[in-house]
Amino acid sequence: MPDGGARGRFVPYVLGAGLLALACGAAAFSVYALLLHERFLGFAATAVVALVSGLVLRSRGRSGAEPGRREALVAVLTSWLLLPALAAAPYVIDGGMSALNAMFESMSGFTTTGATVLTDFSAFGKALFMWRALSQWVGGIGILVLFIAVFPQLAIAGRQLFFTEAPGPTEERLTPRLRNTAGAVLGVYSALTLACAVGYGVAGMGSYDAIAHALTTLAAGGFSPNGLSFAGYQNSAAEWVAILFMFFAGANFALLYRAATGRPRDLLRDAELRTYTLILLAASGVLTLLLANSYSPLDAVRHSLFQVASIVTSTGFASADFALWSLPAQMVLVVLMFVGGCAGSASGGVKVVRWIVVAKGTARELIRALHPRAVLPVRVGARTVPEEVVRAVAAFLTLYIGLFAVTTLILVVLGADFVVAFTAAISCLGNVGPGLESIGPMASFADLHPISRGLLTFVMYAGRLEVVTVFVIFTPGWWRSPPRRASRPWRSRSDVRAASAVGKAAR
Repeated sequence: MPDGGARGRFVPYVLGAGLLALACGAAAFSVYALLLHERFLGFAATAVVALVSGLVLRSRGRSGAEPGRREALVAVLTSWLLLPALAAAPYVIDGGMSALNAMFESMSGFTTTGATVLTDFSAFGKALFMWRALSQWVGGIGILVLFIAVFPQLAIAGRQLFFTEAPGPTEERLTPRLRNTAGAVLGVYSALTLACAVGYGVAGMGSYDAIAHALTTLAAGGFSPNGLSFAGYQNSAAEWVAILFMFFAGANFALLYRAATGRPRDLLRDAELRTYTLILLAASGVLTLLLANSYSPLDAVRHSLFQVASIVTSTGFASADFALWSLPAQMVLVVLMFVGGCAGSASGGVKVVRWIVVAKGTARELIRALHPRAVLPVRVGARTVPEEVVRAVAAFLTLYIGLFAVTTLILVVLGADFVVAFTAAISCLGNVGPGLESIGPMASFADLHPISRGLLTFVMYAGRLEVVTVFVIFTPGWWRSPPRRASRPWRSRSDVRAASAVGKAAR
């Protein structure tokens, strides 16, 4: 049974568990690096520090502790800072990177952004590249659990609408729901990763490259051990495999779970998945026409599908240097950076379902201009969107666009070209990865001003955690001591309604 009285025990337990998992991974990579006769001290140092701090925190936590809203948010915010910070040590000790660049690379991994500051890929060994890929895979499953189990429970950025049927047994309390959801989603995520690795192997990739790319494909991450990404392999069969699994990475994993457990018709009934598929096909068709003079018909279709899937799902792989494409073709990709995949996917960005809510809400207001007394609910598929969710989506978009605009402005002030600043801001905020010109898919972020790289590290972090989660700590109410009743475990609206009904019946 969850222990609602264990106040303050949830955060140390979660952080401790995360650090112990990181310690196990780092220890395994120490052995892997030794077997490859590569540097291993960075992995060993990470393992020791994570093990000691993890044991201390775990001893102060309690597995059954049921968090309040504030405590759950603290656990999320702290985990996504602490783990990337410790995981950056191998980049500094074994890779010779500066602390700033190492933190940028590590945050880009855990947030599944895929932006890089690497300029010489030959300077890294196989173990460090696989560590880089694994960080994205771990970040992908972590964000899936947050998106499907935690954020809807806490009503973050309107997500309470999006997962009325989460995988696994339904629980009102947060802690059991985390366990159930993590197990269900991890099964689908792992199975797709394995299938992707096999697909790459069948397509002709070596086992190392196949595994590394499978880890970053399902995470919608985009890190590659090849400095030219997929373009460096000249393997069209592998690109078709990537197109398929990038599509899965951008789909709702809760929906994929239901389809895999006997409800495949849910895929056809889901309004967001249909819209997501339509966006991919329509944008690919437009891009194919724009690339018709640069490639053969089949190659134009392949590159178009690949790059549209890569950008919409925020994976960030490249089958060609699209920074050299025509301006209209580049503009298609830049617009897609604002879209994102489905809610409950590993992708970043705004998410398709939010754009559906925005579009239908806007259409409703236009009709209300003519018929002010009309009752016009916003619907997504068969579901009616509560007004509080419409407002939450509007608030999310306001913060999202505001952070994007401010980031672009600061990057320009620090000396970046406007196109570079614009695409760097939206690419990092949407966790896409590459931008245009000097930060294109065959380049890196290394030449940006150090303050710019520090700012973009924060932007990746904020974008991955849905912006609202991060900015809530800047509100005055966050720093006020909560009233005594707020320390009780968080309860859903159904709990509140049930308690109210019991009270009325007693009276």
